[in-house]
Amino acid sequence: MKRRKVGNLLGLAVLSVVLERPMHPYEMATVLKERGKDADMPIKWGSLYTVVANLEKHGFVEAVESVKDGGRPERTVYRLTPAGREEHEDWVRELVGTVDPEPPRFRSGLSMIGVLGPDQAVSRLRERLGRLDERAARQRAVLDELRPVMPRMFLIEVEYDIAMTEAEARWVRGFLDELTSGSMPGVEAWRRWYETGEIPEEFGEPAE
Repeated sequence: MKRRKVGNLLGLAVLSVVLERPMHPYEMATVLKERGKDADMPIKWGSLYTVVANLEKHGFVEAVESVKDGGRPERTVYRLTPAGREEHEDWVRELVGTVDPEPPRFRSGLSMIGVLGPDQAVSRLRERLGRLDERAARQRAVLDELRPVMPRMFLIEVEYDIAMTEAEARWVRGFLDELTSGSMPGVEAWRRWYETGEIPEEFGEPAE
């Protein structure tokens, strides 16, 4: 991943909405929330205004006018610049085509799951599975709500989220079945290791 002048992904979201038409930050946030983008990234007022200011600083958006609505303070309207359009497209190309080298936190936990012992591992995995099932249900509800009002091309990331959540849930469910049914080799040796602190002979000598 290249180092970007504005690296906050909220900046990418801002570029995506001002690509359509000039907007002031409050309208940007409203549009992003209406489209469910706050599920992809936290949209905080302070962060949003900071990101917009940084995008303007680096020439990706520019102020075109200030508007006043009733007794509210003036709001600055921003539009996308040619440099901003180029940055937006390049950023999306990178995100779609590049594999993120950062391992998921769950993978890091799995790499050290032996320290928990099989019983505690089963308990935590069951807890995770319940949360994954709840998340998938929420994601499907969001998708069902948005489908009648938005073209599918603006919802494919929600479909991806559902697919990834359900895929992880299937894997966790299968792993749990192996642990609880006894079909996974070495579970009892793992339990003895956890209870005694002595590495079972079945595990061999640890690598130097």
